[in-house]
Amino acid sequence: MSRGKSVNTANDLAHMLDYNDDGNQCTTIQKQIPMAELECVRTMTETAPCIGSFSAVKTLWEVRIQKINEELRKEKEFRQRAVGRLTLVWEERVSLAKLKEKVITEDGRVILKIEQEEWKMLPSCLLKLNHLQEWQLHRISLVKIPEFIGRFQNLIVLDLSRNAIEKVPKEIGQLPNLQELLLSYNKIKSVPKELSNCISLGRLELAVNRDICDLPLQLSDLKKLYHVDLSMNQFTTIPSALLNMPSLEWLDMGSNKLQQLPDTIDRMENLHTLWLQRNEITHLPDTISNMKNLSTLVLSNNKLRDIPACMQQMTNLRFVNFRDNPLQLQVTLPPCKNTEEEEERELFGIQFMHMYIQESLSRAENLDNCIPVASATINDNE
Repeated sequence: MSRGKSVNTANDLAHMLDYNDDGNQCTTIQKQIPMAELECVRTMTETAPCIGSFSAVKTLWEVRIQKINEELRKEKEFRQRAVGRLTLVWEERVSLAKLKEKVITEDGRVILKIEQEEWKMLPSCLLKLNHLQEWQLHRISLVKIPEFIGRFQNLIVLDLSRNAIEKVPKEIGQLPNLQELLLSYNKIKSVPKELSNCISLGRLELAVNRDICDLPLQLSDLKKLYHVDLSMNQFTTIPSALLNMPSLEWLDMGSNKLQQLPDTIDRMENLHTLWLQRNEITHLPDTISNMKNLSTLVLSNNKLRDIPACMQQMTNLRFVNFRDNPLQLQVTLPPCKNTEEEEERELFGIQFMHMYIQESLSRAENLDNCIPVASATINDNE
C-alpha cells in the first residue's frame, strides 16, 4: 500500500495512486483486488452500526432482567409478610385460647390467674378479655406491664408480684376503678405521678423492689389509700406524700435506710400500724406521742439509744418491739407468775417500754437532786 494515503472504502482500495520513491505521483492504476478481500472489507464496514445496536439490545435486556428480579424480590417479600401475618394471627389465636383457659370466676369476680409459666410479654390479643376484673400473674417472668393496660376499665385488682417488671407505665393512671396494685418482688425503680389518677386505689404494695427511694407528691391525692408496703427499698425518710394521706392506716417501711422520722409524723393521724424494723433510726420525735390511733409500732434492729418518755402517753399502743437496739439502759422485766404469761410476754414489748421510761425518769430525777448538793459542796470549799 502507498504511503500517505489511508484506506476508507472498497473503492479506495480499487483505485490507488502509485508513487515513486521521491513521493511524486506517477500513474493511476486500477488494482485488481480479489473478491474475497473486498467482501471482508464490506463486512467490516457494515458491522460497525451492528455493534452499537447490540449494545443497546444488551442494555435493554439488562434493564428488563433487573426489573424482573425486582418484581420477584417484591413478590417474595410479600409472600413472607403474608406468611408472617398468618403466623402472627395463628399465634395470637393460640395465645388467646391459652389465656381463656386461665380465666376463672371467684366471688363473682372474673380473674385471669397464671402462675409459674413463661409469659415475658403479654400478647395484644389479651385486649379481647378487657372485661377482666382482676389479674393474678405470679412468677411468669413478666418484664413489662403492657401500655394497653389502661383499656381494662373494669380492672379492680392488678397483682403482678414476683416478676421482673422494671417500669410502671403512665397508662396505669387510666384505671379509675383500680382498688389494689400489688407489685412487690419486682425491679421497679420509680412510680409514675399518673398513679394519682387511680382515685379508687386503697392498697399499694411495692415491697422488695430494692431501688425505689421516693414517691411522687401527687400521690397524696389518693384519698382512699389505707394500706402501703414499701419495705426493702432505698427510702431515707418517710415520703411527704404519705404524710398527707388522710385514710392511711397501715404502713410498712422496714428494711430501708431511714435515719430519722419527720417531726410531722403525727399528720398520719389515722395510722394504726407502723413497721420500721431494720432501719438506721437513731431517735424518735416527741410528736410520735400525738399518734393516738397507733396500736402497733415495730422498731427492732435500729440504732435507738433511748425511748422518749412521752411514749407513755400513747394509751392505745398495744404492741411495740424495741429488740436489737443499742439502748443505754438495761431493764430487766419482773418474773412471770406462770408459764402461760411468760409465753405471751414480749421481752422488748409494751411492758419493757414502760419500765424503761420509768427507769429513765427515775435516773433523771436522781440526777437533778444531786446537782444542788454538788453546788453546795463547791461553795463550802470556797
